[in-house]
Amino acid sequence: MAADGHSDAPTRHPIPWTEADYTDRQKIEAECRRVFDICHGCRRCFNLCDSFPKLFDLIDATPSGELEDVPNEAFKPVVDACTLCDMCFMTKCPYVPPHEFDLDFPHLMLRYRAMERKEKKTPLASRQLAETDRNGKLAAPVAPLVNWASDTENKWMRRAVEGVAGVHRDAALPKFQGKSFTARAADEPAAVNRDAPAFGRKAVLYATCFANYNNPQIGLAARAVLAKNGVETEIVYPACCGMPKLEHGDLEAVAARAHKVAGEMAPWIDKGYAVIALVPSCALMLKSEWPLLLPEAEAVTRLAKATFDITEYVVDLATKEGLAEGLRPLEGGVALHLACHARAQNMGQKAAEMLRLLPKADVKVIERCSGHGGSWGVMKANFETALKVGKPVARQAAEAKKAYLASECPLAGAHIVQGVERLDADAVPKESYHPIELFAHAYGISLT
Repeated sequence: MAADGHSDAPTRHPIPWTEADYTDRQKIEAECRRVFDICHGCRRCFNLCDSFPKLFDLIDATPSGELEDVPNEAFKPVVDACTLCDMCFMTKCPYVPPHEFDLDFPHLMLRYRAMERKEKKTPLASRQLAETDRNGKLAAPVAPLVNWASDTENKWMRRAVEGVAGVHRDAALPKFQGKSFTARAADEPAAVNRDAPAFGRKAVLYATCFANYNNPQIGLAARAVLAKNGVETEIVYPACCGMPKLEHGDLEAVAARAHKVAGEMAPWIDKGYAVIALVPSCALMLKSEWPLLLPEAEAVTRLAKATFDITEYVVDLATKEGLAEGLRPLEGGVALHLACHARAQNMGQKAAEMLRLLPKADVKVIERCSGHGGSWGVMKANFETALKVGKPVARQAAEAKKAYLASECPLAGAHIVQGVERLDADAVPKESYHPIELFAHAYGISLT
């Protein structure tokens, strides 16, 4: 008889995505029944996201109140509601490996989506939204026009976008920049502080699609903070990490990105450079998801071991060498949301640790899913649910009444702002920052 829970750390199996059985519908539906029945008997994850309430409602609505009366075709809404945040696996489920039940709910949802992609059932709009590099390059020359069209105040255009692409008319969308982070970094060199305690460190900044095309301020802040602390940096961006494609089960494309990025990072790792990802979803891909997809790829394994999240790296620097002088308090304090994909890296609350390095640190930590889930939360079918799931986070942010709101995930941050506005239109602040932007501000660094 299996015990309820275990004392060993959660582990994950390599993903056998190249095997024929991986996308076999009959085998997947059988595994869904096995896993869903365990979830039905446990129900600890009922309040994490909308997948579990949907599953439990399906079961409870049957005459028997058991999974056996739920048809296979009813599983799809449960799968569609999963944002791959990994919080059930990391924080709630007592049956994850090495438990004999061997339950990995997010990776089962990933497998189901890979099957749907093989069956050509992934919606066209979802596939196009996942082309982040292409979209960023196309939008850059006409960024003001694209931003005008995507603004929620542009009611008629957003209604049209909703009709064509299925993106909810009220969902805040990332703005595009006419000049990418990589271009700005090339034109605006950062002088390295040779007097800093950590002088001599070297790091590659993996720009990520969001920092490169949507918010270069994140990359510029990271580079400036590291230069202030004596770290020599290079900006390298071969391609998107593939997280948007992972969300839709396009594992072949993700593996191709992994090979490409790992191959271009390898010479830098050989020269002693650490690799720093600017957004936690991307760090998670490099550290965890890529090695599970390509366990035999040496370059991918080496990259995973060399990768840091930006907040993780700053804390490591502060712990081992100490920080350069010049930090000032952030008056009014910070309400800090810890992104799910930062928590899934199992590295501790590094963003909170980093901000607590500031003088007179005043940090209110919010450790719960924002509900956004990447591109999932902006879709017409999901936006209101995303706000509902994120309501406890928005409430905590509003009640904290801090001068600054921060999230390691920029998409989650914008979503929280919308949630706060729904609760209290007069609540402040109206903008969210990446923690590294606030750290740069505390150093008095101007990023304009």
